[in-house]
Amino acid sequence: MLRTRFAQPITAAASSSTRLQLHTSSVLNAESQRRRQARQTRQGNLAKRAELQQKAASQRPHVVLGTIPGNEAKWTSCDLARILVRPEELAPPATPEVVHTMSGDIKLPKTFSYGIGEHEKTLLFSHLPMLTAEMSTRFLEARSTETTNQEKLQQGFSDEFRSSVTKANVFAKLVDLRNANARGIAFENRRRVIAEFSEPGKPNDTGRAEVQACTAALLTLQIRNLWNHLTKYKRDTGNRRSLRHLVHQRAKMLRYLKSVDRDRYDRVLERIGLEPTSVEGELVV
Repeated sequence: MLRTRFAQPITAAASSSTRLQLHTSSVLNAESQRRRQARQTRQGNLAKRAELQQKAASQRPHVVLGTIPGNEAKWTSCDLARILVRPEELAPPATPEVVHTMSGDIKLPKTFSYGIGEHEKTLLFSHLPMLTAEMSTRFLEARSTETTNQEKLQQGFSDEFRSSVTKANVFAKLVDLRNANARGIAFENRRRVIAEFSEPGKPNDTGRAEVQACTAALLTLQIRNLWNHLTKYKRDTGNRRSLRHLVHQRAKMLRYLKSVDRDRYDRVLERIGLEPTSVEGELVV
């Protein structure tokens, strides 16, 4: 009798503890499900953020080159790329330009180096051989003690003119851009940039806001040459620091131009092939 009465409370306690245990496990299972759902949501948000960042990075222009990766049309169609020395200019011309003279022909190169333009070309290869022959003939006539007849003077003039034509052909090969080294080609590129982007009549006045385009174009040319060098020699840390300095210097100059004249700033970016976001904001090189 007493044992039966003691057994009933023990059975009731056991049944209540079982119910309590089942209730607790269900609560824990429900909590883990909420955590799992929150974790899945967080992972989905992180994946979406990474996708957006990757998409933004693919559309962000290169901080050095200033163009969007995979879209080089902005650079190839700009004024700066158009005036630079191209590989086809360094190839032998199919039909070279020839200056015809009475003592022979002078073959001119396709592109001259060292700043020889049309005016200098006319003086060097059309007028200079004739003037050299005349001066040499007069000098010989003045030094001669005997009276020289007209036939000898004509023969001397022909010989001197033939020699001048030969020297002009040799000089034309020397000033050919194909014979120039890297410094010669860089000099020609700088000359073209200054002639294209400077104000008329003031090619070296780069201090005013109106001619910041010339300096920005020269910096862009230097930056691209240095970038091509660093792609081949990746351990050149000295030039890498120089590249970083040039990029920030160009951005500083263009931002100043933007604060002075926004329309000219937009035109300059279009002419040198740069995206606005490549010179604005924080630049990490």
